[in-house]
Amino acid sequence: MGEEAVDPEAVVEEALREARESRPPLGLPPRGTGILVETVKAAEEFKPSQHAKREVFRRHGVLGTSLDRLLTALFYDLMKRLGLVDRAAAEIVGVENVLILDPWLRAALRVAVGLNLFYRLDETTRRALRWGVAKLLSERTHPYVGMYYWRLYERVEAYRPRPRGREEALEWRYLLPAWFIERMEKLLGEREAHRLFEALNRRPPLSVRVNTLKASVEEVVEELRREGKSPVVSPRVPTVIRFEGPYDFERSRLFREGKIIIQEEASAAASLLLDPRPGMYVVDMAAAPGGKTSHMAELMRNKGVIHAFDVDRARVRRMREVLRRAGVRNVRIHLRDAREAPRILGRGVADRVMLDAPCTSTGTMAKNPELRWRIRPDSVEEMRRLQRELLEAAAVLLKPGGRLLYTTCSLLPEENEDNIRWFLSGHRGFRLIHLSGPYSPSRLLPGAMRAWPHRHETIGFFYALLEKKG
Repeated sequence: MGEEAVDPEAVVEEALREARESRPPLGLPPRGTGILVETVKAAEEFKPSQHAKREVFRRHGVLGTSLDRLLTALFYDLMKRLGLVDRAAAEIVGVENVLILDPWLRAALRVAVGLNLFYRLDETTRRALRWGVAKLLSERTHPYVGMYYWRLYERVEAYRPRPRGREEALEWRYLLPAWFIERMEKLLGEREAHRLFEALNRRPPLSVRVNTLKASVEEVVEELRREGKSPVVSPRVPTVIRFEGPYDFERSRLFREGKIIIQEEASAAASLLLDPRPGMYVVDMAAAPGGKTSHMAELMRNKGVIHAFDVDRARVRRMREVLRRAGVRNVRIHLRDAREAPRILGRGVADRVMLDAPCTSTGTMAKNPELRWRIRPDSVEEMRRLQRELLEAAAVLLKPGGRLLYTTCSLLPEENEDNIRWFLSGHRGFRLIHLSGPYSPSRLLPGAMRAWPHRHETIGFFYALLEKKG
């Protein structure tokens, strides 16, 4: 949809009609509506949302069932539309922001509004959404809350969005915030940006990396085929395998024995680009939950040392488990801010530094659908300050001839090319090493590289490889 005159309401109606008509009428058992409401509430309290979903499903005994597949699809659909659903719910209730509502009521409204707007509901589902959810709210909160929701439900069914202009219409069309749409159109041009938006709304296949300390690619492919999957080996990262979900990792022998590690192709490419070798001294500055750390240890054949820094205690616990399962023995974990690494480890000590910097994660929206509505434009500047401070620390850690790989899973130039230009302008002792593959060269910084969801069928990723001159 270009800049020509358009009817925003017609665009939204078409988007809603396409969503409803693209699938059969939704028949959700009464039990399912309650589980879905509980899952949406849990996803607000616990991150990542996939973990919250698994915990609720396990508690209700639906993991691995046909109801699991149906509820999972509905849950991710709701998370993808969360900003629009919240806006609609706020208009229905007559509040400025749904965050002021009781958490159970907020979750119930999110489910009711999302399913009514984007699905054709059968009569059983309608009754469950009104009567069953009202009963659930009365039990979990207060009977008044349940009655309030029951009375409100007629307004939920009658609601139709009224967008104000092209930007809001595009939000409904592509299920993305207006500020992000605007920035990507400026970066890529309107036509390619819209291909990106479509890719961000397709759920990607599962991606795992074969741990060659314990298995071969051929062995893992054969085992996955025996499990009924159709694995495809990545043409860009030869130890990465993709296949369609769902997949119960906790019951998987390959996963429990550390033969496979959950990791996206674009993330696994980073360790290959940095090229840590046996015997090297390596620093991983934002290491948890350990995907790249374990991969670098694998490439080093457990020889040498990796100092892994992270400040998130829960993610560090997960990293310890990943490393234990993978058979990694050469990692020393520091539950510390990586900006302190030069003081802890010393100056000029590292052969390699991996800086997969904390970022807005805009490149992972297909994988983490609710993320698109959590990110705010004003948070980008705060992220950029942290990224630059980490780059400064990385520069101090490197010995002459050492290499630093700066990566993010962000699509925004402010977190990527802008940071590398800033760094090189203030550090004449560094040079940018030209990356020629396996992904696309950066349009904004020759020598840097980007992975794009719509071009490469992986998460969005940025790479810049820097060397400290000898």
